[in-house]
Amino acid sequence: MSLGTIQINRLNLMQGPLPEIERHFLFIGEGTVNQGKVLSVSNATDLDEALGANASNLKTQVEAAMVNAGQNWGASVLPIAADGSWADAVDYAMEVTSCEAIVITDPVSEKTDIEVMFTKAKSILATYMRPVFFMARVRGCGADEGWADYIAAIEPITDGVAADQVCVVPALWGPDQGTLAGRLCNRAVTVADTPMRVATGPLIGTFGERPTDKDGVMLSMAHLKALDANRFSVPQWYPDYPGVYWGDCNMLDVPGGDFQVVENLRVIQKAMRQVYPLTVARIGDRRLNSTPESIAENSNYFMRPLMKMSLGSRIGKTIFPGEIHPPARDAITIQWVDKNTVRIYMKARPYNCPKDITVNLMLDLSTNA
Repeated sequence: MSLGTIQINRLNLMQGPLPEIERHFLFIGEGTVNQGKVLSVSNATDLDEALGANASNLKTQVEAAMVNAGQNWGASVLPIAADGSWADAVDYAMEVTSCEAIVITDPVSEKTDIEVMFTKAKSILATYMRPVFFMARVRGCGADEGWADYIAAIEPITDGVAADQVCVVPALWGPDQGTLAGRLCNRAVTVADTPMRVATGPLIGTFGERPTDKDGVMLSMAHLKALDANRFSVPQWYPDYPGVYWGDCNMLDVPGGDFQVVENLRVIQKAMRQVYPLTVARIGDRRLNSTPESIAENSNYFMRPLMKMSLGSRIGKTIFPGEIHPPARDAITIQWVDKNTVRIYMKARPYNCPKDITVNLMLDLSTNA
């Protein structure tokens, strides 16, 4: 004999929204107040109160990021002492906050500084499953230097370095690094858009007056091309077109690498963040198994972040594409290695982007009949 029993279980199918940390950057640099504290700042923050009334490089870069990011900007800032270690500050910050990028505002002078940043990015991923990239800063042209001397002096910092999660910004105007960081955080565009995009608007700040060297020679596009060739990330302008804009944000990837520009890296890192919690939720769940039905179901399950990233919009005849192409059938492969080990391969395909446009014009001198 038995008694009737009812049990109602609440099942979590992981159908809710996934968190996004994109466009939230962490700034670390020498500061005079709130040292050792991770501050949350936004457009409404009084930076004189948060970072001190006196001028500082940290405050200059954060302010430049604020004005170039525009609406709904937010960031974390960690001021450190003059003799403090940015690497130790990063370790502390990772315990209390998460971010897409880490901006080290104190200038680097050796290629070993870049390599340490790359190592730290790899360590953060290994420890926290948190993909990040670093933005380094290089000093500007000295009062006793010509442009050729300056370029030759900083060239060794990036020469021969393989670090596809680090970009390096020279301080040509001063707030260059923060300006680029803000441009990357602008919500008018996606993480798949290059900071070169002119339609985003010109750089905001005092970029109208070009810096000069010891001989009074103004910075030219020739100098900027030389810096870009050495994989520095620099602004640029166009003849007879008002405003100063940005070039590529160059990552220090190897020749032929997939992540030589920041937009490629940001797209894949966003996909990594989005798919991670879905993967954790499948640990020990026999709904993911080697049967054809399970592989088909879980292919759709793991593809959800890519499908969301591919969503675009149309306004009238104007199409605004998503961050990636809609994933095709072969965009995911689920492979069982043994009874407990599964390998999942996924492809994210970004859109083409025009960075070199050539227009050819010709006359039509034919006579109408």
